[in-house]
Amino acid sequence: MARIRIVDELVDEFRQRRPIRAGSLIITVYGDAIAPRGGTVWLGSLIQLLEPLGLSQRLVRTSVYRQSKEGWLTSEQIGRRSYYSLTRSGWRAFEKAYRRVYAEPHQDWDGQWTLIITNEVPNGEREAVRKELASLGFGSISPGVLAHPSPPHEMLAASLQDLDVQGDLIIMLAQNDGLATSKPLNRLVRDVWNLEGLSHQYERFLDRFRPVYRALRSARTLDPEQCFLVRTLLIHEARRLMLRDPQLPDEVLPSDWEGSAARLLTRNLYLLTYALAEEHLSRVLQTAEGPLPEPAPYFYRRFGGLT
Repeated sequence: MARIRIVDELVDEFRQRRPIRAGSLIITVYGDAIAPRGGTVWLGSLIQLLEPLGLSQRLVRTSVYRQSKEGWLTSEQIGRRSYYSLTRSGWRAFEKAYRRVYAEPHQDWDGQWTLIITNEVPNGEREAVRKELASLGFGSISPGVLAHPSPPHEMLAASLQDLDVQGDLIIMLAQNDGLATSKPLNRLVRDVWNLEGLSHQYERFLDRFRPVYRALRSARTLDPEQCFLVRTLLIHEARRLMLRDPQLPDEVLPSDWEGSAARLLTRNLYLLTYALAEEHLSRVLQTAEGPLPEPAPYFYRRFGGLT
């Protein structure tokens, strides 16, 4: 089967990076590909899967060992083979992060803002609360007050419960009075969320993956391994950007914001590659019982539905 040159160039570009952050890439592969299919694989098959991306056997072994020490993975020895699985805390961290990566397209905004006042949180816990809320897209609009126009309410509730600060916070809803947006509001959004730098990174993301999408879309046939490589590098790059993206509604974003186009491209390229990538995963990865199980139902709900 003919390979697509621009995909090989994308992979070569990644292989030439120094240093290759193997641990981060393995996290991407577990979250995107392995977690929906049982979460456990034989280390030897993982090494085979990652070799085309420039990860040597030694580098993969060192990285998964480090991930185990850090509580992300746990290992089980069966005979002479080692099988690595996500820990329970690893599952929760993946679920939280990847909900944002695979979120549905923005829904219509009703003009409401969620405000969280942290003045009653004990001083020693306030910074942890701020960081957790920032990871959900909240911005500090004034000392002790964080805001977001359309926060992920289910994830917010779970995060506050984990921090055990529900009784120390004041959570309020505010409604825009008049126009949904205005010049002062636009300036506030730019100042609070510092979107300019992130927008430039989205531009580079689009420059890198748009040609790949065009090439794959126009190809007569696609190679399953190349589809896996594209899908992995796509999500690896998108994850880094989207976890920094506050995911604000279009109404309050700058007119030159590139995040929306990047999300649409990510969805379209994922839809184009995921099925053949799954074939490659089934062919390469192994569990103690044999082939990988089929993807869990939630896998097919990514990006609003893989159809």
